[in-house]
Amino acid sequence: MSKLPKEHKFLDLSDYGRPIAKIIANSLKHTTFTPIHVTIGFIISGLIATYCILKGHFLLAAFFLILKSILDAADGELARVKEKPSYTGRYLDSVADIILNAIFFISIWYITNTAFLICLLAFLGMQLQGTLYNYYYVILRNKFGGDTTSRVFEYKTPIALEGEKQKHVNILFALYKTLYGAFDKTIYVLDSNADEGKILPNWLMTSVSTFGLGFQLLIISVLLVAGLKSIILPFFLGYTVMIFVFIGIRKVFY
Repeated sequence: MSKLPKEHKFLDLSDYGRPIAKIIANSLKHTTFTPIHVTIGFIISGLIATYCILKGHFLLAAFFLILKSILDAADGELARVKEKPSYTGRYLDSVADIILNAIFFISIWYITNTAFLICLLAFLGMQLQGTLYNYYYVILRNKFGGDTTSRVFEYKTPIALEGEKQKHVNILFALYKTLYGAFDKTIYVLDSNADEGKILPNWLMTSVSTFGLGFQLLIISVLLVAGLKSIILPFFLGYTVMIFVFIGIRKVFY
């Protein structure tokens, strides 16, 4: 099932890797490879990118960060083409993302003179940005019958789908709640009635998509290659202000 019906799709700036992701997924459709295998692939790609950052190989780091983003889209695409959605894959993907994000930011802090407090606040800001993007996106998907393995907010352990084990869902959901719970609650407090408002226009969703992980990794990649590693963490800290801008627009007009 598609994430969003065709008539309600918007230009998602964080989803630039989707065309390649679809090619990867279709090439694996009739193989024994599973979405979990692809998720493991993006974890490996992320770790290689981290090594390259620490060693100063920024062009290679950028390559593996973008590859990570593409594979991050490919695991979900493979689940759709195989028609085997799973909560195991959904939560493993998210848990891997946040852990890798922390590793990326710590690596960038390590190779720059940035204060660790800025690193910490930038990481928290980055995660809040991503949470707002996912919040609005999942609301949109739920309104129009997109895929349903993601929920607006995750409060209760879901029942395992066919082909997965409930204990795996339980463990990964617990990890997800531990790692993402505070971010979900914060965004909910800031915009608790977003799902009751009007449908967000495409231009606003496109703007909010700059908070998507794919676009965030693209920004990191560009700044690394451009020799601007020292402004990466301050940028994400400063860009967090846009959360309040987007929420303000949503509340006033929609």
